[in-house]
Amino acid sequence: MTREEKAQKIDELAEKFSQNAHFYITDASGLTVAQINAFRRICFQSGIEYGVYKNTLIRKALEKQEGNFEEMFQVLHGFSGVIFSKEAGNTPAKAIKEYQLKLEGKPALKAASIDASIFIGAEHLNTLSEMKSKNELIGDIIFLLQSPAKNVLSGLLSGKNKLAGLVKTLEERKQ
Repeated sequence: MTREEKAQKIDELAEKFSQNAHFYITDASGLTVAQINAFRRICFQSGIEYGVYKNTLIRKALEKQEGNFEEMFQVLHGFSGVIFSKEAGNTPAKAIKEYQLKLEGKPALKAASIDASIFIGAEHLNTLSEMKSKNELIGDIIFLLQSPAKNVLSGLLSGKNKLAGLVKTLEERKQ
């Protein structure tokens, strides 16, 4: 690969990092090409993108980003893949866990960046997969806000029937 090709790859990768608020760096060592392609299929079905890059290219692309990604540089060794997710920060973690069930722990999580929060190490995978996405949190908040209003409405509507029954009973007693 020539210097110009490397510079172009670094620019492309830096653009992907800047366009995606969530990305994961995985350890894909020991995976065959067929296994990597199967993992890519899972990622594609989940709406995320997976690519395998050289560690130096990942490092140089991260150096071009705003923010401090120096913590991630320590995990850039071996065979690294990067998962990009625009929408939900937990989707890549779920895809990794799903594929790990098939391959007994491969690919392993090296590091993740979720909205500029950095997680280093595979021990964070469960936490990241259980974390709710922005849309899920908004849905929960809307549900919580609607709940008291629904309770008041159902109380008023059920009271209407009781009140009508009482009025009818009182009318019948007068007669």
